[in-house]
Amino acid sequence: MGPLFLLPCVSCVRRLKESEFKQNFIIRRCGTLDSEAGLHPETCMSYLEWAESQLAEIELLTSMFPTVEELEFTDQLALAELRDYVEGSASTGGPPPSRPQFLIKQKLDSANTEGTLFILSCAYPSEYPSVLPEITVRCPGLSRAQQTQLQALLNAYLMENCQGEICVLSAVEWVKDNLQLFIDKSLLEAPAPKKESASPRMPEVFSRLWIYSHHIYNKSKRKNILDWSKELGLSGFSMPGKPGIVCVEGPQSACEDFWSRVKVLTWKKIMIRHREDIPLDCQSEDSRLVERIDSLRKFTGFEEAMFDPHGNRGNHMDLGQLYQFLNEKGCCEVFQMYFGIEGR
Repeated sequence: MGPLFLLPCVSCVRRLKESEFKQNFIIRRCGTLDSEAGLHPETCMSYLEWAESQLAEIELLTSMFPTVEELEFTDQLALAELRDYVEGSASTGGPPPSRPQFLIKQKLDSANTEGTLFILSCAYPSEYPSVLPEITVRCPGLSRAQQTQLQALLNAYLMENCQGEICVLSAVEWVKDNLQLFIDKSLLEAPAPKKESASPRMPEVFSRLWIYSHHIYNKSKRKNILDWSKELGLSGFSMPGKPGIVCVEGPQSACEDFWSRVKVLTWKKIMIRHREDIPLDCQSEDSRLVERIDSLRKFTGFEEAMFDPHGNRGNHMDLGQLYQFLNEKGCCEVFQMYFGIEGR
């Protein structure tokens, strides 16, 4: 009988590729493997070197996830601009303004989770891998509370283990390992059907949240804010730039759901600056309750509002125009809560 040859599994090949890429990345970044521990990434990398590492990781991802069903680039122009910048054919000396964004779609292959899909939405900041990328995980098989918890744990893992390193593949593998635990827990905790109770309903509440962020630049975050507000039936607006402002209004449960999703994304600073909660008559019929909620809204639908962007990066808004906008909506008093001065 001739010699036997063992073929490595796909997961092993992927881990080997990632390990080799990280080693090459460290050598290219700092000149030698031994210098990894002694050099902070920001001291040994320029924007061009960061861009080179981003492009190298994208090429690795493309080789590992070759089909659009596995890897989908949502902004082809940003990818082309990154490539031009690295190859030296870009007209600007700085990094391109648009940032690569892509989706990685994977299915779990264990017995209990066969066919369970999860999606990682990824966006590169200019300074990645010196700073962490924007990574959001979504899984239709989990409840919203479970997705929020999974996202928080993923963010903590990246903060603790992946600072200064390429980490998208590490995030994929981490989600695969930990998503299984969430799904197993869901199967064990599936509630038995409950008999209808005659207990009184909790009173409905109309809420309006005024959210402050140090800045809102990232296109993926801005898209999430728009998509989630529409999905949850909330009205209001978001103002990107520095600072960033978001207002959402509607049923309290929907507002809290929106906040639970937004706050677990990676932010320099984000907080609820002010909130308004108005109890509603719980005895009202559903149609009357909807009418009551709509009567309390100060905004029609949800929009991204821009107020004469200016500054070197076009990231500052005209606060005078913002005050006029708020005044027209009957909520100019929050201007002072945000900025500590009276508008005019």
